[in-house]
This record gives sequence, structure tokens and C-alpha cells, in this order.
Amino acid sequence: MKTRYSFGGDEHIFVEMDEEMSLDAFFKSLSISNAVRAANIDGVTEICPANASFQVKFDPDRIKPDDMMAELKALESHAETAEKRLTTRIVEFPVYYQDPWTHETLMRFRDRHQDSSGSDLDYAARINGFDTVEDFIKAHHSAPWFVSMVGFVSGLPFLYQLVEREKQLEVPKYVRPRTDTPKQTVGYGGCFSCIYSVRGAGGYQMFGITPVTIFDPKQETSYLKDFMVFFKPGDIVKFSPIGREEYDHILGEVEANRYTPKIREVDFDLAAFEADPEGTNAKLMGALNVG
Repeated sequence: MKTRYSFGGDEHIFVEMDEEMSLDAFFKSLSISNAVRAANIDGVTEICPANASFQVKFDPDRIKPDDMMAELKALESHAETAEKRLTTRIVEFPVYYQDPWTHETLMRFRDRHQDSSGSDLDYAARINGFDTVEDFIKAHHSAPWFVSMVGFVSGLPFLYQLVEREKQLEVPKYVRPRTDTPKQTVGYGGCFSCIYSVRGAGGYQMFGITPVTIFDPKQETSYLKDFMVFFKPGDIVKFSPIGREEYDHILGEVEANRYTPKIREVDFDLAAFEADPEGTNAKLMGALNVG
């Protein structure tokens, strides 16, 4: 894994840990970006983390681009020796799989899909070797997910499944993007799941929808009063399947500002996870039942 540094115009430097996503690359990126933040380098105006990379925006009138590059490279050794662990939170997120709204939408765009004969879930189950859609859905929600970045669309989390690499679900994006995706759709593209924060265009396969608001620019939602975006990198998510009745109930609670997401503080250690993925996941998900 060789780090690549490149300029992005006059005011940005892009730092890529690896060409493919991995938890090791994520932690290295997180360590360097945190080190940049802690170094308080004169001229740095913004640090934007991503899946296995980050970008730094700087003021070239305060620090020369080459000097900024040298500062970043000098901090890489910090990431090589930093412990790959963090104290974070695990969040239980209800999902109404096979809901009528995403189903109606995906059927309008079958001409843009790899397989026009069925639904997105039919296709995902088949290419991942599952006998039934229900088996695929179980695989999707049975293990927790790691939020590796938030962005592309405001508030949208990219979620990386916490299983051994050979067990990861993989589903390609649509052949051509849709022009419509319902707000709060739970989607999948490549090795990432996501939750669409707003209604709009999209190319990820659609599996269901959550009643829980994750982006509120007006900050009127009870649990988003402090910040308009719910997720942050390092969060861990446990999807919980629900039916229509529970979906309607939770949606009503969210709209009435009576809903509180189920959140618990947990420690995540990459070495412990790599040594025992199932045991680590059981401990993480078990924390949701404490208290």
C-alpha cells in the first residue's frame, strides 16, 4: 500500500492511501488527517476525509503548495505507527426492506438496469449466490457496517460491511443512473451500502427505505439540533429489518420529534476484528442491548 499525493488545482492536495477500500487504508487516512488537524498548520482551511483518502484545502498566500506537500508527507510516519482503534458509537437503524416506494421507483428505471426481468433485490441475491431474496436481506442486516465517509451528497454515509473480505456483498451500480431516488433509500453499489439523504438522482441498487431522517439543513429534527448531518466517519451501523406498521410508527415519531435513535458507545479495534470478526461483531451488536 503506497500513499499517493497529488495537487488539485492551486488550493488542494489529495492524499490517497490505496486504490481500493480497506479498513487498514481507512485507519491510515484517519490517522494522517487527524495528525494534520492536530498540527494546526498555518494556511490549512479545510480537511475532508473519504473512504481511503482525504483532501486538504489550503491558502497558497499563507503556505506554498510545495511546503504544504512536505508538511503532509512528514506526517505519514505518524499514521504508520498509530494504533488502529477508536472509541465510536454503534447505531441501530430500522430498514423497511422491499418497501413499495423504492419498488415503484426501480420498476420505472428497468431500462437502465443490468436485469430488467426482476427487482434490484432479485438481481443482488442472484449474483451473490443466494437462493432467495430473503437470504440476501438477512446477509445485509446480520453484520454491522462501518461508516467510512460522509459526502458526495450532503449527509450521505458510505457504509463498509464488517465481515471477512471474501464474505462481503458486492453489487454493481445501475448501467445508467436513475433520475429519481426516494429520500432515505438504503442502496448498494460496489462494496458500499448507503442511505440516500435527499431525493434525487442515483445509481445504487435500491433495497429498502428507513423512516429515520439523516440530514436536516434546518435542524428542526429533535436529534439533529446540534448538527444537520447525523453520521460521521467511524460510526458503526446495525440495520434492523422492520415492516410497514413499524415503519409508519417510527416515521410518525420522527415527524413529531419524539424519536431518539438507539446509540451506544463502543470501542473498535482493527486488530481484534481481523483476529475474530464474528466475535467482535457480536460484542459490538450486543452493546445495543445494554441499558
